[in-house]
Amino acid sequence: MKIKSKVWIDVEGEPVFGRGRMQLLKAIERFGSINQAAKEINISYRKAWSYIKIMEDRLGIDLVQRQAGGINGGGAMLTKDARDFISKYEIIEGKIVQYADEVFKQVFDLRG
Repeated sequence: MKIKSKVWIDVEGEPVFGRGRMQLLKAIERFGSINQAAKEINISYRKAWSYIKIMEDRLGIDLVQRQAGGINGGGAMLTKDARDFISKYEIIEGKIVQYADEVFKQVFDLRG
């Protein structure tokens, strides 16, 4: 028996960032492409683009630096703000999950 927890950030009651959107940003960083990142996490390019726009608008920061296609092709990469935001989110998520695990063990008197 174990507990599951889910952490997300919202702005004015609207979801902005959680594990799924973090996976999208990490895939963009890995592939250098919004299209490839979308395929990797099984969403459409349009949905990925929508998530990025919503996150940027609600957070008030640029997360993805885009380069239009051309002779050398287009691409995308995370901004420093995006990498910093992901790092902070991972710290918070890790601490919340750890705390939830500890409390769960205490409440259910589990020895681990």
